[in-house]
Amino acid sequence: MLVGLLAALGAGMLWGLVFVVPLMLGDYPGIVLAFGRYIAFGVLAVALAWMDRAALAKLTRADWIEAGKLALVGNLIYYTTLASAIQLAGAPVPTLMIGTLPVVIAICANLAERRAGNAADVVAWRRLALPLVVILAGLVVVQFDSSAHAADAAGQGARGGLRYVLGLLLALVAVASWTWYPIRNARWLRARAPGMARPWATAQGLVTLPLALAAAAGFALWQGLAAPAQAFDWPLGPRPWTFAGLMLLVGLAASWLGTLLWNRASHLLPPAFAGQLIVFETLSALLYAFLWYGRWPGVGEAAGIVLLVVGVLLGVRVFRPA
Repeated sequence: MLVGLLAALGAGMLWGLVFVVPLMLGDYPGIVLAFGRYIAFGVLAVALAWMDRAALAKLTRADWIEAGKLALVGNLIYYTTLASAIQLAGAPVPTLMIGTLPVVIAICANLAERRAGNAADVVAWRRLALPLVVILAGLVVVQFDSSAHAADAAGQGARGGLRYVLGLLLALVAVASWTWYPIRNARWLRARAPGMARPWATAQGLVTLPLALAAAAGFALWQGLAAPAQAFDWPLGPRPWTFAGLMLLVGLAASWLGTLLWNRASHLLPPAFAGQLIVFETLSALLYAFLWYGRWPGVGEAAGIVLLVVGVLLGVRVFRPA
């Protein structure tokens, strides 16, 4: 339990970096940051694959297909739909929807384990209700407080009409993608012997690289044909060294090492509990944002953070072995 908790905390702290990098690279489109992150992840995975060559060689064709599905859904589709949702509907509502992931994943994982007949990992709903409600309350408080500031800054231009509705639909796809990923990933890991956390993270990076390169090439071609006058300065943009350095950072820390730690947590913890621990990503993202802006959290933000921490502690009590 303790090792799994620490691994999930480490993954959340690394994943939180992804939320501050767009603030540091505000002149880069979000979709370009997504391509850059996963291309860097894939290149690093190629370099790191030598360490896990023996374990990777044992993966079957079905395992590589599974890694491809996880990379496509949990990496590219998730971040592409999330970035597009924010562009179409503004940041507040999609961010709030994504913030419900710890609750959505816990509920879906508990349903999946119940359906699969894994009685050891199933928790009675009455025991799970309190930590989930507290976590949800904390997320709502934090997101409403933060969204109010974001809405004041961004204005109301993106709110309304077909663009707004399409943005909400894409946000739902993002929620569905990142709900499916940790449950499916945990199922694969828990069916294997311990020690596969790092090779499985590397395998996902290896299959992510061709997917990200193909998606980036398609985007560059579409942009060149659709709007050549406003085309992005492909491929490294106006600040190439800063962009490349930050992409390598998030590729190694957030994508590879974060996935490795999450795989470790997924192997050690019940899926419904592990799903709740994605809350560490939200807490880390808030911490980094406060540091970047150089301010303390507001009253509502502080109250929400306290609720998130209390909810996680309640979840630990629910899932602690008797």
